[in-house]
Parts: sequence; structure tokens; C-alpha cells
Amino acid sequence: MARVFNVIVERDTEGYYVASVPELRGCHTQAKSLDVLMERIREAIELCLEVEGEELPTQEFIGVQRVWVKA
Repeated sequence: MARVFNVIVERDTEGYYVASVPELRGCHTQAKSLDVLMERIREAIELCLEVEGEELPTQEFIGVQRVWVKA
């Protein structure tokens, strides 16, 4: 059975792409290219599912908001 996960992708100050899956605790990876990043996050998701099992709470993705705060 195929499952769908939301992946948050950011770029750090050194130019690496960083991917996180909010639904899976500790599911993160990084790479220099987006192609490699997507391969790695798929592998990370599969590993997290092995550890967590199939009893994961489902979450509904609503969206992403950016908030600017004067510091």
C-alpha cells in the first residue's frame, strides 16, 4: 500500500538542501542537490516506518505560512 507524506524542503547557509517529514519524528536528511535529497528522504521515510510501525497518527496538511518578526 502506498502512503503519502509531506516533505518540508529548506536550504541552509552552506547551500545544502534539508528535508524533514513532520509526520515522522526524527525523519530528516540533507544533500547538495534536490534529486539526491529526494532519494535520501524516501530512504529515510522507509527506515522511519520500519521503526515506528504502521500505527502512525494521520495529520492533514493545511499549508505553510511565513511570518516576519522584527528582532
